[in-house]
Amino acid sequence: MNRHELLRLQQIRDYPCVTITLSTHPSSAENKEDQIRLGNLIREAKERLSQEFDKRDIAPLISRLDDWAATIDFSSFSDGLALFAGRDLYQVITLPFALPERVVVDETFLTRDLVFAMNRAQRYWALALSEKSTRLFEGNRQALLEITTGGFPFAHEGPGGEQPLPGGFGIRKSAYRDEYMRKFFRKVDAALRSFTTDDQMPLAVAGVDRYLAFFGEVTQHRQLMIATLHGSYDKASAHELGTLIWPPVRAAFEDRRRQSLLELDKAAGENLLVSGMAEIWRMAKEGRGRLLFVATDFHWPGRTDETGTLLTPAEDATAPGVIDDAVDEIIEFVVGQGGKVVFVDQGELRADPPLQLILRF
Repeated sequence: MNRHELLRLQQIRDYPCVTITLSTHPSSAENKEDQIRLGNLIREAKERLSQEFDKRDIAPLISRLDDWAATIDFSSFSDGLALFAGRDLYQVITLPFALPERVVVDETFLTRDLVFAMNRAQRYWALALSEKSTRLFEGNRQALLEITTGGFPFAHEGPGGEQPLPGGFGIRKSAYRDEYMRKFFRKVDAALRSFTTDDQMPLAVAGVDRYLAFFGEVTQHRQLMIATLHGSYDKASAHELGTLIWPPVRAAFEDRRRQSLLELDKAAGENLLVSGMAEIWRMAKEGRGRLLFVATDFHWPGRTDETGTLLTPAEDATAPGVIDDAVDEIIEFVVGQGGKVVFVDQGELRADPPLQLILRF
């Protein structure tokens, strides 16, 4: 799951959008139990759909749900499973942490767990610099997955790399070598842009000091760089590199989280901090949300008026016209308009309910 796929899900506005989430287990002994639990959740979704729609209108959707119940292979999953089903979209996503059992039928998909995954999983890009083969990885904690599209891995094929440097009297080979090295890393940096444009994750860079220096001179990604790892990793496997690069990346993530929490007091002093569901809803919908803080397990069903501007609480999350989780909608507003979301423990926010928004202006 990447940011582009998340935004695609969040942009869908159609009724009904069905979201089903549950925890799964890697052991084969518990796979059958997972299958039964999924079957029960799908049965609940079908009952809710049947109460609101003519059977002919939702027949394709019901058919897809039935197919899922019969064919999903739980042995390939880790901790969490999210299913998204609409008139024109069917997608199954696995997540690296447990999920509550939940069925949501709404005008949008429930994507807060995906946003949470992207924040909690501490994803990042890792770039291993080398003339022989500069490699790009997508990181999730210490686990690295190598990217083999968009030109990666890159080999230095020009002069000073696979080709000889110009020779002759008066030619300073070292100057030529350095310039061709800069050109090579500019090419790498340009290719990296196609990935960071859609998913602006932090960037960790590994390599010998010489490569790090040249890349630092030419890169347009300085604002994303959070950690460096010094050394030659040409022959390191993804597992070996991930084990080495994760400690400095983890420290950088923790520092950024602490800095984000410090912004709460500053924003309060500048009258840019908003609390309360109704006000946060309105500000986020207007695109004014810069940084949203959410307690991990906080959910809030609600209703809106005809304009969609005024949010009020609802006791029954399954009642017609009720937004199953208004917190998820707020998250979608903020992320969809370029803001960021930080998930925290319940006690870290001095607000009730545990949700606060820092405004852009």
